[in-house]
Amino acid sequence: MAIVRASYNRPMTNLAAALLYALAWAVARLPWPLLRALADGVARLWIALDAREARVTRRNLELIRADLDVNARESLLGEIIRTTVRQAFETLRLWTRPAARNLADIAEVHGEALFDEAVRSGEGLIVAAPHMGNWELLNQWLASKTPLAILYRPPESAVGEAFLRRVRANAGGDVEQVRAEAAGVRTLLKRLQKGGVVGILPDQQPKAGEGEFAPFFGKQALTMTLLGRLANRSGARVLLCWCERLPGTSAPRFALHVQAAPAGVDAADPAQAVAALNAGVEAVARRDFAQYQWTYKRYTLRPPGSGEENPYWDLYR
Repeated sequence: MAIVRASYNRPMTNLAAALLYALAWAVARLPWPLLRALADGVARLWIALDAREARVTRRNLELIRADLDVNARESLLGEIIRTTVRQAFETLRLWTRPAARNLADIAEVHGEALFDEAVRSGEGLIVAAPHMGNWELLNQWLASKTPLAILYRPPESAVGEAFLRRVRANAGGDVEQVRAEAAGVRTLLKRLQKGGVVGILPDQQPKAGEGEFAPFFGKQALTMTLLGRLANRSGARVLLCWCERLPGTSAPRFALHVQAAPAGVDAADPAQAVAALNAGVEAVARRDFAQYQWTYKRYTLRPPGSGEENPYWDLYR
């Protein structure tokens, strides 16, 4: 870990990250109708070539949408991949424009009073932000409201981490980016105990031994216990927040949502806490199934003793 941490400060790493940023900036300056057409073309290509994203999404649909026939699943696959690629191009725009300009793309905010009251309470606040809609825009909205720390899992590439740190520093406000490691967890706990705000993406599969299994869309998924432990130890409130894309073909517009997390997400029993967490995330994802991140291998690790194999094993070939 120490090697990776040091490497993203090296001059050549920073230069490579700066070049990536310049490329992202150039692409993001294209008119949105052209970017949307380009995104849709990439989506069609991914499906035609059976790219990794298409294969993983198809397998996820086979695992959790057995209620649909093959044709219906393929139709939904196309919608998911198209939405995923559009979201990537949206994110380039968000990363390379002033945060104030990006916030103008939020047409609706639901539950803002709930968020403001939680911040004012001084009890500490954990924002659980599922991979729904555009979570990068959510980060910028949070930064406009309050100082916060955001937990992130660093990419394997030092250049990738330097790039992410650069673009997320553009979020505006007081944002501390905290790596998902032991020292980072201590940082988050201290912030919460002082009444601060912490943002966590709650639906990434943790490493074996760092989570508990709980149902997610009817299938057992290894789920982080970190969020529940932080909430239980600090007494912080937990809110679910996401930025949902509004329908239409014009430039992207969003509805930002804030709602209380399900009861039990802060339970001392890890199994109860992760079950409540997954129930909350699933309810958010069901609002618009295609806007959720289904290109992710959510079910790789299986419950011990279940006899189940990694359902994605044959996709690696």
